[in-house]
Amino acid sequence: MMDWTDRHCRAFHRTLSARALLYTEMVTTGAVLHGPRERLIGFDAAEHPVAIQLGGSDPRDLAAAARIAEAFGYREVNLNVGCPSDRVQDGRFGACLMREPALVGDCVAAMKGAVSVPVTVKCRIGVDDQDPEAALDALTAAVRAAGVDALIVHARKAWLQGLSPKENRDIPPLDYGRVHRLKAANPDLPVALNGGLQDLATARAALAPADGIALDGVMLGRAAYAEPALLLGVDPELFGQAPPVADPFAAVEAYEPYVAARLGEGVRLHAMTRHMLGLFNGRPGARPYRRHLSVAGTRPEAGLHTLREAVALVSREPVSAAA
Repeated sequence: MMDWTDRHCRAFHRTLSARALLYTEMVTTGAVLHGPRERLIGFDAAEHPVAIQLGGSDPRDLAAAARIAEAFGYREVNLNVGCPSDRVQDGRFGACLMREPALVGDCVAAMKGAVSVPVTVKCRIGVDDQDPEAALDALTAAVRAAGVDALIVHARKAWLQGLSPKENRDIPPLDYGRVHRLKAANPDLPVALNGGLQDLATARAALAPADGIALDGVMLGRAAYAEPALLLGVDPELFGQAPPVADPFAAVEAYEPYVAARLGEGVRLHAMTRHMLGLFNGRPGARPYRRHLSVAGTRPEAGLHTLREAVALVSREPVSAAA
């Protein structure tokens, strides 16, 4: 997610789940090829498994960017065909590429020819007045012919004119059935569902077989960011293994060495703790915790002690009501 799932966010989320595949923010090919690479796409090995999401529409540039990403150690390269923002449209990438399935196929083919790691595509079910059946089928046929390894489908249309990116995440209606029909027509293609998955119960329901057809995965976005503690359930509920830590307090302790190391490199505390504000939602003291990190945590002198002060404001007895 743009401006959210940076390396600090991913390092924090990894303390909560060992198995979830984490994704970078969308990074444009121009940034990868010509920008400060370490700052833009560098990551800590502790984040693994992690995938990079690229934005672009030039096959040669995407191939070159994918090659660089593989050299950095990413386990998967994902092409964004779903972002609806005006800025992205102006660059001819993101959701507007739903109208150019042949070009998307060329992009995937170029990336597949450049790297050995999986190449995947994240898309919508269509844009504007497109028929979702025809649009998604056309895109799928093009990327399948190019050798795509998996599709991640946000089960909404994107409206490129008239809706903001935020509105495009909520207003267009969800159509999970369209994604299930896609999987039924392509049983050997891994297909994951994205969009409107607010908790793990919804995710499990989406993964349950319907008419003998089961999806291969789910992608959680805003829900996992707003309520990071739900990631504690990913490993036991979706993978059948214990989580890496017992509770949110232990997650903070596990994150502290990373925070200390980055502080030593000159990273401001708020750059890391802004991703933790919702960690204790539902516990007494959650509001003072958020306030302390949002105020004291933004000061130049903020350090590990500031994070510990914030956590000390939270009750260790869980409750069901929001604090």
